[in-house]
Amino acid sequence: MAYDFFGIPVSEINVWLIWILPFAAALIIPAVAKFSKISTGRVAVAFAAMSAISAATLLPMALEAHEIHHQIMWIDAIGIKAGVLADPLSIIMANVVGWISFLIMCYSTGYMKGDKDIMRFWFWMMFFIGSMQLIVLSDNLLQIFFGWEGVGLASYALISFWYRDKKKDHVGQEGRSALGVMEYFSPTHAGMKAFIMTKVGDVMMLAGMFLIFAYAGTFGLRELVNETSWAVSMSAEGLLVPAFVLLFGGAIGKSAQFPLNEWLLEAMTGPTAVSALIHAATMVKAGVFLVARIGPIVFALAAAGILAEQFFEIVAWVGAITALLLATQGMVNPEIKKVLAYSTGSQIGYMMMALGVAGLSSQYVDGYTAGFFHLISHAMFKASLFMAAGSLLHVVGSRFMTDMGGLRKKMRKTYAFMWAAGLALMGAPFITTGFWSKDAIFAAVYESGSEWALPIFIIAILTAVITAFYTTRMMGMVFFGKNSKHVEKMESEGHHIHEAPKSMWIPYGILAVLTIGIGIVGLSAEEGIHHLFGEYLEHSFGIHSEHYSGEVSVLPGFLSGLNPIALGSSLIAFATGFGLGYIFYIGRWVDPEKFIKSNIFFYALHKLILNRWYLNAFVYWGFVTAPLWAARALWRYFEQTAIDKGMNVGLERAVGWGAKVVQGSQTGVAQSYLYVFGAGILFVVLILLI
Repeated sequence: MAYDFFGIPVSEINVWLIWILPFAAALIIPAVAKFSKISTGRVAVAFAAMSAISAATLLPMALEAHEIHHQIMWIDAIGIKAGVLADPLSIIMANVVGWISFLIMCYSTGYMKGDKDIMRFWFWMMFFIGSMQLIVLSDNLLQIFFGWEGVGLASYALISFWYRDKKKDHVGQEGRSALGVMEYFSPTHAGMKAFIMTKVGDVMMLAGMFLIFAYAGTFGLRELVNETSWAVSMSAEGLLVPAFVLLFGGAIGKSAQFPLNEWLLEAMTGPTAVSALIHAATMVKAGVFLVARIGPIVFALAAAGILAEQFFEIVAWVGAITALLLATQGMVNPEIKKVLAYSTGSQIGYMMMALGVAGLSSQYVDGYTAGFFHLISHAMFKASLFMAAGSLLHVVGSRFMTDMGGLRKKMRKTYAFMWAAGLALMGAPFITTGFWSKDAIFAAVYESGSEWALPIFIIAILTAVITAFYTTRMMGMVFFGKNSKHVEKMESEGHHIHEAPKSMWIPYGILAVLTIGIGIVGLSAEEGIHHLFGEYLEHSFGIHSEHYSGEVSVLPGFLSGLNPIALGSSLIAFATGFGLGYIFYIGRWVDPEKFIKSNIFFYALHKLILNRWYLNAFVYWGFVTAPLWAARALWRYFEQTAIDKGMNVGLERAVGWGAKVVQGSQTGVAQSYLYVFGAGILFVVLILLI
């Protein structure tokens, strides 16, 4: 076999280049900045494009259910190898990350134009992309963890990018608090919060990795599947499920799932391009990908008689709780980026729900396909929505939707593209990817046969209603009604509200059009992904799939393959949520503020949700305020009183008194010393006689 680069076969170089190229760009950009800051953006876009093209060259192989697995020696002393694993799962994910990241980088050339720290921005964005692709293509848990920490570091640097903490870069409403905890955050505070909260999950993940390594002697994903004696030993000692739950803890942190979800809302302090990257292509999708990586291993072990069902129950319920919890908060928040952030956490919850339910069903491929299809769908429409929101912020100069209003005639392209992407988020029937992927999740949950199927199904439908409502609310507040006082003031001062430049609207326009385009043939796309992952799971893990064997569908024509209960629920959820949103925020037939104040129940519920169910306040009281109080009490009453005043002062006096006694005994008279010497000898003799 011919080799081309450091012993890597020519046919496999592209797999390595997908994640190496972004890191190479990150190294080159500071050097280029010495000569031309403008050129740093060109370098970043070019390398992002090359990485995406490298990923695209692998698609034919993925469609044929083939894979590339290549390793090189890494830590020779303990036999650990570094490697890449390009199978259908990682190839599709690498393309999602690569192409959406490329469009976000193109968008950033317009959005970040003129920023004095532009070199630092491009460096960390490329480092972010490289770290995510490393996670996707790694063939072992240890290497994944390196990428895992890389995205954590990059997110910290980019969330707190505007570290000078100017008021315009804060999130939240100044002066607002919940249970005495301020709900107004600076970029540096938000970056540190994200870093610390995700580290809780990272520590859990590290513990799970090394627990498995202690029994298996390897971090390799393929090795863990091929030899399962380690799992038998761990299961016998009751450690198998805890180990995988600890790994899932890492996913909870990175994907901002309950209870480690509160960092995601403050992450909006970074540039909007960063928000789009975090929410659509990197960081929060890393947790979903990890579960998609380890889930089949756990299910294959369960099929072999090694019980691990509790793992999937935890995944499903964490996803369901997060989906509903964060969706409710999106209903009331006035900041457009925060509404989209709540939406991301909620939609990630859907993905976790599907991947969890997959393991509780005999048809693992159904939930697995549904969860991953929704990941792809969400990546497109959420990247489009975030970039469009960035255009609104760029033009209006405010993050609050109450400062917008009536913009549909002033920003027609953004208006159209946001409707396309927003309809996908709502799950508009038959024409959006969001509809088909959500319907697949509903069907997977309903048909799973699990004891938890019904309650999780109800949560999924209720979340869909709320999602349609808050998306319609967002569109109504931004584009309909009269111009806000803020917009009127801007225009009176000579600031013309206009469409975003081409460099900004073309990238999110492409994704919005794709969302509708793929949505029109969504059923075929879903069937194609289902077939692809069915072959992948059977070939790599021995997980077989069968066609749905329920009752004959009563649905006509091309809908005959769908579950009628799931389809009906999808349609009702969309109609209900969109209808309520239209009444309050587009038609404006009912004033939402008067409606809330008209009833004590709705007023109390609104306040509870607006205060984030007080979860953020509890986090600060339990892990910040209370520990600080304890530390201050320890310093005041122990260090200052017991040590400084007690021990230090008492010891000082004791030493001083002892010094005086010793000083008094030093008379300088020989006879005195003889008397003392004689008394000492007498004392010793008496002791010996006794």
